[in-house]
Amino acid sequence: MTRKLKELGKIFILFCLLLMAGWATLAILYSNLPGFLRPWIACIFGLGSLVALVGRYSNRRTRLRFLVVFAVVLVWWLLMPPSNSQNWQPDVAVLPWADIQGSKVTIHNIRKCDYRSETDYTVRHYDKTFDLEKLKSVDLSLVYWGSPYIAHTMFSFGFEGEGFVCFSIETRKEVGEAYSTVKGFFRQYEMTYVIADERDLIGLRTNYRGEQVYLYRLDAPADLIRKVFLDYLREVNSLKERPEWYNALTDNCTTSIRGHTAPYNPDARFDWRIIISGLIDEMLYERKIVDTKLLFPELKERSLINERAKGLDKSPDFSRLIRAGLPGMEVNR
Repeated sequence: MTRKLKELGKIFILFCLLLMAGWATLAILYSNLPGFLRPWIACIFGLGSLVALVGRYSNRRTRLRFLVVFAVVLVWWLLMPPSNSQNWQPDVAVLPWADIQGSKVTIHNIRKCDYRSETDYTVRHYDKTFDLEKLKSVDLSLVYWGSPYIAHTMFSFGFEGEGFVCFSIETRKEVGEAYSTVKGFFRQYEMTYVIADERDLIGLRTNYRGEQVYLYRLDAPADLIRKVFLDYLREVNSLKERPEWYNALTDNCTTSIRGHTAPYNPDARFDWRIIISGLIDEMLYERKIVDTKLLFPELKERSLINERAKGLDKSPDFSRLIRAGLPGMEVNR
């Protein structure tokens, strides 16, 4: 029995080492090294790791050498600096920031793109002052583009008489750069908080990308909503001064939401559906944070806003009209 346990232990350790080797190989391949060098260095490291771990000359000494080289790769990867100075795509070139004076908050560079298609648009920005005393609601948008288990999440904060402002945590892509889930794990994209008009962030997805958008009113006290809103703005201001990396697993649109809400939410326990973000509305339903008067399947069906959003992205009444009749909604005017 003891011998079998030792063998299982050796297999487990080898498995972990191989995972480390695979991660480091991809980290080199998707690094900031010159493009022509990356595949060669990644190939040399990957083959060398296999020789050290499972090759003919594999032994304790070669595995220790592997661990030393892996540590060098890890430290180098961790020290790769993010930047705010790149040739950014026009829709993320200008960073928002906020000026907070007592109960008055002025958000600068709120985005309002005029879309002709998903890739053809004119970028505009504006500034607007909001009164925290009029902040009454927060709504969650879940955006699906493929798998029912993965969704992009956005928060919309509603101010009585002042409308809505929407936050979307995204990758800040450079000109000619496309999003890759694999690259999203390897410090290929800086993080940005897009603050925009809902006609921009929601209308883009419903009317031009053809993605499925579900909109839910969250049941939260006004004091909690204000704290979360201000927490978002603190991060927005921080990113303007100190850029951060986006990570598809640990620092993405959904895990960051938990980071902003957990300090103020007494029911902030972790749930696996925070990672499998397409099921987060189911988690919120179980915790009674969204409307529970309907059974969950009916709630989800009625929360889909694509049909009502069609053709409204130029309408000044966009936010009110996409909410009319949605479960649990009391529209801010």
